Amino acid sequence: MKNNIIYKIQVQMKPYLNQGQYMKLTKTLINVLADVNVESEESIDLDNFELLEIFLSAKQVEGCSSKTLNYYRSTISKMLDELDKCIDDVTTDDLRNYLSEYKESRNLSKTTIDNMRRIFSSFFSWLEAEDYILKNPVKRIHRIKTPRIVKETLSDEELEILCDNCENIRDLALVELLISTGMRVGELVRLNLDDIDFENRECVVFGKGSKERP
Repeated sequence: MKNNIIYKIQVQMKPYLNQGQYMKLTKTLINVLADVNVESEESIDLDNFELLEIFLSAKQVEGCSSKTLNYYRSTISKMLDELDKCIDDVTTDDLRNYLSEYKESRNLSKTTIDNMRRIFSSFFSWLEAEDYILKNPVKRIHRIKTPRIVKETLSDEELEILCDNCENIRDLALVELLISTGMRVGELVRLNLDDIDFENRECVVFGKGSKERP
């Protein structure tokens, strides 16, 4: 019931708020209602996609990035569209068949399919914890074993060719920084001058998992 109230407020306020204000509102509502006992004689029926939006709001509060949230939305929406069933009627076999057919029709890797399974597991686990469904249908779908392949690294000659083909000193600096530090491209994009300690020749990056590292 609390989630329903939060969702209704979010829907009405979203057009008037930027991303930061929207997140602040969501966190405030969750904190304020945490110890409030909300009772109602009438249950509010939410459709599949309203439940999905409430789930995404919860993941946003947990700190998931916009990129991750969009990936969650896209992956779950496709599944809901394809199954075309009320969310509490979705079975383990429905999801198994969906993953199997999705893999075959698109010739996808086991890693991609297991990522989808993990997203479904997160979604249905949340639905179960919030009492929107009685049982999580993903519980009996086990982790898909994927091969662990050591990625090939560029040879010294290939690195030299890469640097030689940089058209200006800025591009060369970017390539050299990636090669010498091993930082992710996303971390490099978000790097600011204030994050760089030129005296000690190091920088602090804010990367995956919302973690800082030198």
